[in-house]
Amino acid sequence: MEMDSNETQPTVVVSSPPGRISLRPMTLSDVDDYMVWATDAEVARFCSWEPCTSREEAIKYITDSVLTHPWLRAICLEDDRPIGYILVMPVDNIRKEIGYVLARKYWGKGFATEAVRLVTAEIFKEMPEIERLEALVDVDNMGSQRVLEKVGFTREGVMRNYIIMKGSVRDMVMFSFLPSDPFK
Repeated sequence: MEMDSNETQPTVVVSSPPGRISLRPMTLSDVDDYMVWATDAEVARFCSWEPCTSREEAIKYITDSVLTHPWLRAICLEDDRPIGYILVMPVDNIRKEIGYVLARKYWGKGFATEAVRLVTAEIFKEMPEIERLEALVDVDNMGSQRVLEKVGFTREGVMRNYIIMKGSVRDMVMFSFLPSDPFK
């Protein structure tokens, strides 16, 4: 895989079969599109981060956290414009956690489901050591739970008082997908 001199992530682009979306590494030039979802309090509601308040803050976040992330991809429309991102984070040697965020304008249109399906199908090939892909979702985030269920993730249960999110102790729903699991 080729590496762009300004990025730490491989420059591989993956597209969904109908071609509605593609995944690619985010770049600093995506800052204005990033601001669309990162400044939206409703989008940030179930995220660990607070809404972004300035372009400078967005540039710093992309530079410090996005470009250095080991596996984060922009979710792009056909015109290559990012409408969100999806990431895979290490939990331990055999488990990874998937997370995603999408601009509110695109909620309920199947884009997140397509992105999760794409990543889930590819990540076990890209990282054959993975035995389990997990997702932790706030109990009140029904949209994200539906996304995972539509892809074929198994809802394993509620992790009570599992995390402190924005000053509040929250219950989280644990989902998993194994390499042997079928897609829906």
